[in-house]
Amino acid sequence: MIFRNTAQRYPLFVIVLAQLCGTSLWFSINGVWLSLSRELGLSEADIGHFTLTVQAGFIIGTLGIAITGLADRFHASYIFACSSALGALANAGFVIAVTSPPFDLVMRFLTGLCLAGIYPLGMKLVIGWTPKHTGTALAWLVGMLTLGTAMPHLLRGITPGLPWEWPLLGSSALALLGGAAVLLLGDGPHLPLNTAKTRLRSGLAGLRSPGFRAVAGGYFGHCWELYAFWTLTPLLITREVLRMQAPASMIPLLSFTVIGVGFAGCIGGGWLSRRLGSQWVANSSLAVSGTICLAYPFLVWAPPGILLALLMFWGLTVIADSPQFSALAADNAPREYVGASLAVMNAIGFALTIPAIWITNSLWDTQGVWVTLWLLPGPVLGLLSMRRLNSQEG
Repeated sequence: MIFRNTAQRYPLFVIVLAQLCGTSLWFSINGVWLSLSRELGLSEADIGHFTLTVQAGFIIGTLGIAITGLADRFHASYIFACSSALGALANAGFVIAVTSPPFDLVMRFLTGLCLAGIYPLGMKLVIGWTPKHTGTALAWLVGMLTLGTAMPHLLRGITPGLPWEWPLLGSSALALLGGAAVLLLGDGPHLPLNTAKTRLRSGLAGLRSPGFRAVAGGYFGHCWELYAFWTLTPLLITREVLRMQAPASMIPLLSFTVIGVGFAGCIGGGWLSRRLGSQWVANSSLAVSGTICLAYPFLVWAPPGILLALLMFWGLTVIADSPQFSALAADNAPREYVGASLAVMNAIGFALTIPAIWITNSLWDTQGVWVTLWLLPGPVLGLLSMRRLNSQEG
């Protein structure tokens, strides 16, 4: 009871920390990839398969939430907590299943399925507790998602002499802690339950709004670039570490830095959104990251330190627009179906991450850094869609 009372005085703090813990499951395999590849002889294509399987599970999960109406008919805190617990078990199950294909892929699929109850429901919890300055609040949430995504790289970087199972199980322990914290916090008072029967068309209702469609199009372009970039990050960093003839132990720490710096991008974007509007922040971030997509392969001659700095700037801007897209989408979605609308938008957006990840990982061996050009259509088409959005959100 004491914790609950304290947590409800600082709900955003509890939610974003829980998001950090829960989303550490997302790239848990990527963080220990060097150890797995050495011990089991897995290739770069295999890491793409594991990542794609998580994405597929997330997509099926978000569609399931939208179809069943779970996001709007049941307490978000209950769904978040259950998803965190089940995701932790599935992630830990990979330790046993890794030598028994296809059960290794099944465990990653189930992990992605559970993440569908963490990320979108975390957005709804934020909206339910802090309805004012949604762009700023969601910036903290997505910032913690970014740190959660980067966390497995840090866990591996600080445990170089330990078996790869330890940082993987560490992600599961974090997810359990996050789920427990949200369960004790409970739901916010500003989005009451909708007990009406909800179908998939309820989640698609937002797409009938021109404003929501414009924001969704921008978000889809953002998704095409983001997760493919995060998947490529260890490969891009490995190239520069080899050029510097630095120890391989630097790879996970630099990967954590490049991905994790997106936290600062989200917070900075949230601060700017209160002054310049979410639409301005989303457009600017998408334009900058798209420019880096285009320029990066033409700079392969640059010193490794320069390219590492550019990767960090890319990591800063590639995620800064995400919370602003979510805030704009929440403002333009039907109020009674906010959860379902966000779940459908997430599902479509993450469906687009699958071809982006598959293309870039499949072509890495033959094209190297030039695969970053395959990410460019996302920012370009996203910006074109956002031109149709007339409303300015402060």
